Amino acid sequence: MNVTAKIAVLKFGGTSVATREAREVAFARILDAREAGYAPVAVVSAMGRVPAPYATDSLLSLVGGTIGTPNADVLLACGELLSAAIFAQELSDLNINARALTGAQAGIVTDERFGDANVLRVEPEAVLELLQADVIPVVAGFQGASENGAITTLGRGGTDLSAIALGHALGAERVDIYTDVSGAMTADPRRVPTAHVIDRASLEEMTELAEHGAKVMHHKAASYAQRRALRYSIKGLHTDLGTLVDERIDTERPVTGVTASGRVTWVRVIRGDIENPTRRMQTELEMFRRIADAEISIDQVTINQAGVAFVVDGNRGAEVRELLGDLNLAVRVREGCSKISVVGTGMRYAPGVVLQVVDALSRANVEIIHCTDSNITISVLVPEADVAKAEAAVHDQFHLEGETP
Repeated sequence: MNVTAKIAVLKFGGTSVATREAREVAFARILDAREAGYAPVAVVSAMGRVPAPYATDSLLSLVGGTIGTPNADVLLACGELLSAAIFAQELSDLNINARALTGAQAGIVTDERFGDANVLRVEPEAVLELLQADVIPVVAGFQGASENGAITTLGRGGTDLSAIALGHALGAERVDIYTDVSGAMTADPRRVPTAHVIDRASLEEMTELAEHGAKVMHHKAASYAQRRALRYSIKGLHTDLGTLVDERIDTERPVTGVTASGRVTWVRVIRGDIENPTRRMQTELEMFRRIADAEISIDQVTINQAGVAFVVDGNRGAEVRELLGDLNLAVRVREGCSKISVVGTGMRYAPGVVLQVVDALSRANVEIIHCTDSNITISVLVPEADVAKAEAAVHDQFHLEGETP
């Protein structure tokens, strides 16, 4: 296959490579791409999920769950290395020339943020050389190497990022993210039975959905693709159908999908008796500095004359109170919340979307604890016990129902 041929990058997730039977379906997808005139590059995740012996969580248990260290990254990278070697060898046994590559050998260069590294660049010469020799590169996903040669991992679900970054560097005409579901859904089908596959989404929409809780696509991969205007697809391994993600914007559809976060804590900070504007600003700055130093990520931030409100992951109310206890601030916390996010580029062109969200939740008797909007996303904090009811109510409000998957 000449390197001037069209290139297709095909990513296979853990369930797609967990068994010989699943890998045979993946091999068929590779051969289909070849027959369609593409030079395929496979990117693979670790095999299966815990308790499978080589799954990421199984390997992590060998070091007591420790992440974010150079030693942990060397260990965790082994899962994808085993998967790539087995995948490539089984292809070779079928008389299909294939070669396993580490992320570093494939040219993925990262920073040294161990456990959650960022891709700095991709130098794909080794991949192109294999394609020139009509050999299928099988790249171990989820990993790369720093400028100093240290093995790094890209964060949970990072094989998506490996595929997107390689696809961009190679100028691939196709980047297909194969998974165990047939594309991105309008909502979580476990909570909303009428949810269905989104046929087409914009790059911006998929980034927002991924960042706000949709698990079908890694959020850093979606963001990477958006910044580089890289078209890709999310497909079911067995159906070869799914969601096309590109730059097209549907202005007729105000909402594309609804997603929900896990458990979060709502924090409301009242300034107390601080009347001097300069002192008030300094106190708020110190508050945010302490939260940042404690490596607590905050979301849904609002700042106004009444005070400050924000959301943190998990039940962390006591921790936040302790951090801010001596700042002359009244700190109110509410644990056991969840965030519903309503996403759609079309809401820019459709007035009254917030009204419809509030109306849907009101009719479903779901309390609105906090609400923010940014760009193409409206995020509403609700009691965790009502998250399924809230997601379904908003899904129905915007007529996103389809055939039961």
